[in-house]
Amino acid sequence: MDVAPGAGNGPKRKQIPAIRRLPLGQFFATMPIPCPYLPGRAERKLIVELGGGGSAEFYDELSRIGFRRSHRFAYRPACRGCASCVPVRIAVERFCHTRSTRRVRNANRDLTARLVAARATPDQFRLFAAYQRSRHGDSDMATMRYGDYRMMVEDTSVRTAIAEFREASGGLVAAALIDLLDDGISAVYSFYDPRHKKRSLGIWSV
Repeated sequence: MDVAPGAGNGPKRKQIPAIRRLPLGQFFATMPIPCPYLPGRAERKLIVELGGGGSAEFYDELSRIGFRRSHRFAYRPACRGCASCVPVRIAVERFCHTRSTRRVRNANRDLTARLVAARATPDQFRLFAAYQRSRHGDSDMATMRYGDYRMMVEDTSVRTAIAEFREASGGLVAAALIDLLDDGISAVYSFYDPRHKKRSLGIWSV
C-alpha cells in the first residue's frame, strides 16, 4: 500500500509534519507465516525499503513509531488480532538499576566496551557462529557463513556501528550491531559467548 502525507488519523498525525519532508517509500505487508514466538499464531510485518538520500532521517522517524531495521529494510509487526510484540524504548536518563541489573553490572566490571565501524571481522563471526550453534541450532541463522554475516553487518543505508565487549585479555565475549538514531540507539542484533552464562551478557549488552 502507498503511504502518502496525511494518511492515518489520531495520534499518528504528530509524526506527519516531520516525515513529510523526507522521501517516503512504499510500504508492504508480508504474507502470514507461523509465528516464531506464539504457537498457533501467524506473523505478518509491515516493511519499507530504506534507500536513497535521507534514509537515515527517514529511519529516525520510523523508529519512533516502532520500526526496526534488517539490512536495507525497516519493519514492524502487523499481525491481525494480535499485539503481543511491543517495541520498547528505554529512557536512559530515567533508568534505575534493580537488584538483578546491579548484579549483572558487577559481574561485568572487568569488561571494556568500544564502538567500532560496521565492518565484519573473523573475530566477530567466530563469536556469532558459536552463539548460533548454542542458542539457535535449529534456525537458519545457525547455517550462516562469513559472507552472510558480513551482509547482515554491512548492508545498511543508515548510521550503524558495532559495540564490542572484551575481557582484559582482549578476548571478545559479546557484540551488538546497533543503529545510531538522532535520539538514541536501536539494537539490530546482539550475540555473546555462550560459555559465560554467569555474566548474563545478553542483558549486559543491552
